[in-house]
Amino acid sequence: MNELLRQLLFLPEQRSSLAREIDGLHYFVILATMGGAALITLIGGYFLIRYRRRLQDTPRPHPGAFARPALFLETVSLFALGFLFLTFWTIGTRQFADLRTAPDDALDVYVTGKQWMWKFGYPGGDREISVLYVPAHRPVRLIMTSRDVIHSFYVPEFRIKQDVIPGRYTTAWFEANEPGAYPILCTEFCGTSHSEMRGQVIALDPVDYERWLAGGLASAPAFAQEAAAEAENELAEAEPTMPSRGERAAAKHGCLRCHTLDGTPHVGPSWAGLYRAVVPLESGGERVADEAYITESIMDPLAAVHRGFPPVMPSYLGQITPPDVAAIIELMKSIRDVPHGPDVPWDGGVPGSSVTPEGVAP
Repeated sequence: MNELLRQLLFLPEQRSSLAREIDGLHYFVILATMGGAALITLIGGYFLIRYRRRLQDTPRPHPGAFARPALFLETVSLFALGFLFLTFWTIGTRQFADLRTAPDDALDVYVTGKQWMWKFGYPGGDREISVLYVPAHRPVRLIMTSRDVIHSFYVPEFRIKQDVIPGRYTTAWFEANEPGAYPILCTEFCGTSHSEMRGQVIALDPVDYERWLAGGLASAPAFAQEAAAEAENELAEAEPTMPSRGERAAAKHGCLRCHTLDGTPHVGPSWAGLYRAVVPLESGGERVADEAYITESIMDPLAAVHRGFPPVMPSYLGQITPPDVAAIIELMKSIRDVPHGPDVPWDGGVPGSSVTPEGVAP
């Protein structure tokens, strides 16, 4: 039945762990609404024939004078429709939560959209343009941002589509259920070459994927050769791993003047043990230091200030590139298990230096 409905609705093949479940809700909504429409049509047709006016009919008083509302039927109908729509909402909400929550063992891949290509960065340092290599039968979490305008990352066979926004990280995840090549499309109009912003997900057997990792970067496909030339200089300067590139980016932007990597107290909170930690806020409440919070703190530091630390960090919106932000996050992940040390209130100066609050860098 699933395959029959998929073909009747011209849907692409189901090639991810959640694709069949998402299509199931699609079928349920379509069959329920079409069944309801057919029932209304049949009842309306019956009334049209049964109560049609005949020539021999004599005038009657207005029917409203004798009509009695069918309260039981109306009540049952209202509750049935309400239950149906609540069922749609419940299933859809659960699927939305599943799509937004990647498994703990997911492989993280950083995705940067730009006019008009997709760039992929792996925690081990490998980088690809327009071709995303992933292992089949393993969850893959995409941590995505844009360098210029809004794009939308869409893989029809996986049933995932997520907007990619400048200055913000969004996530999506999938698990390819069998090896193969699957097209990537941009579904947000992003300029004159929007229709050419294509790519591929190449899902490999786990053994083949490990062989690809050991063999280094694969050659870009034919449609990505022009984009590869643009990225050549950037690739040549890349650090061997994402954490080491993150340390280089942190030093370049002055982050290490106020943040430490070994848990030592300083002007800003130490990055040691910070990733995924619960951060108390100056305004009250708490936040988890995930990708969203870290990116927000870089772009808008005053939005959620860490309790006990001064609000002196400037905004880096438009000053730091998405690949550098991704590398800094990977650096934080790499020192997640380093003892964090106490979060102590700021004493008005930087230990061992003459930096003042007005001159503090992040």
